[in-house]
Amino acid sequence: MIFSFLTITSSCKTVQHTVHNALICYGDFYPNTVSGLDYVVVEPQLFSPEDVSLLKTQNKKVLAYISLGEVNAAAVHYQEIKKETLQYNEIWNSYVIDIAAPQTREALFSLIEEHLAVKKFDGLFLDNLDNYTSFGPTPNNKAALVSFLKELKVRFRESVLMQNAGLQIVDATEPYIDIVAVESVASDYNFETQQYQMRSNDGFEERLNSTVEIRDTYNLPILLIEYADSQKLRTEILNRLKPYQFDVFVGQIDLQKIPEFRP
Repeated sequence: MIFSFLTITSSCKTVQHTVHNALICYGDFYPNTVSGLDYVVVEPQLFSPEDVSLLKTQNKKVLAYISLGEVNAAAVHYQEIKKETLQYNEIWNSYVIDIAAPQTREALFSLIEEHLAVKKFDGLFLDNLDNYTSFGPTPNNKAALVSFLKELKVRFRESVLMQNAGLQIVDATEPYIDIVAVESVASDYNFETQQYQMRSNDGFEERLNSTVEIRDTYNLPILLIEYADSQKLRTEILNRLKPYQFDVFVGQIDLQKIPEFRP
């Protein structure tokens, strides 16, 4: 799960690795400082249509962040859907949404219209889709999510859709998505202790095998999102993943500032 917060506006730069380069940043930055990347994922409320246009001329695909599983109280559409939210997520200070609810769907499509038709983003980074797996709070709404994605792809056929997490439901979402992002395959941030660390060998093998299976079964591109606070841990992550030829982005857990790695 990656969550975007509008109240943070720190500058961000790119972290580059492997064949494809990516930037995932929910803080503000000058668009003319980011170029040559395959994917740029940003908080859309911080960028004007002119900003998006400049980013698009300098990078291959510029995607707007949107959560299809939760909403933060700072989000522009929160007031429209807050009565339809289902429960509170303490870790991310957010609320689980009911994507089957008509008002919620209407609000989300209105937001997406702004991102894709008005600001002209190339596509969307779809967060919190793991909410609809058996490990999430709303597995019974998987069919509603899939119908939402189907309608989204009909309305915006040329848009690139990057699914974050939710590997368990890729068999259902695959017709409508173009790339899958997977968090913390090699690394394992501890939210209780706020410690960056490597994932256990058993945990790594399990997540790696699931990710490889998705890539090979559905022929979908994969972007791994890993977290580190030191150069040593970052190097360990990249070395661990190198044999598997995944595209990898490494940053800090909040993705709100320039990734900096202490020695």
